[in-house]
Amino acid sequence: RHNKTEPLPTYDEVLVCTPDTEEEEVELIVRRALSSDSQNQKIYCLLGAEKLVYKVSKQLESHFFRLLQSSTVPDYRFIIFCNAKAHNSYVITAFDTYKVTIPCYSNTEIQAYLSTHLKVPCGTAPVAQAFEEPYQQNVKFIFSNQAGMGR
Repeated sequence: RHNKTEPLPTYDEVLVCTPDTEEEEVELIVRRALSSDSQNQKIYCLLGAEKLVYKVSKQLESHFFRLLQSSTVPDYRFIIFCNAKAHNSYVITAFDTYKVTIPCYSNTEIQAYLSTHLKVPCGTAPVAQAFEEPYQQNVKFIFSNQAGMGR
């Protein structure tokens, strides 16, 4: 559903997959999506799921279908994003029957949407001004090899 006023997903709704993504991380987001608490209109997403290693991909499939059978949530919201060119991905094969093509939006439409949702409100704490750019955004990706170390 395309609605320009709906917010971006929150941190607990998105898992960005890499070859290092672990089974526990995948299981956690699947549990969130299929739990009775998921009816709070959140949309859970796996981004780049084609990057999961085979073992984790198999576990994703297993957890999803096992939890789906025991779930009481009729209208769960769980989206798996994969690169369409990753033909050798187990995830793409396992979830092929659920495949949908999303509409393409222009770069201008995407930038307009993001610019309305990523601006720092006036009067925000100084930490938001740590990034010197022509326009302030309240989302930055900072990667660290030592998670939880405040770097």
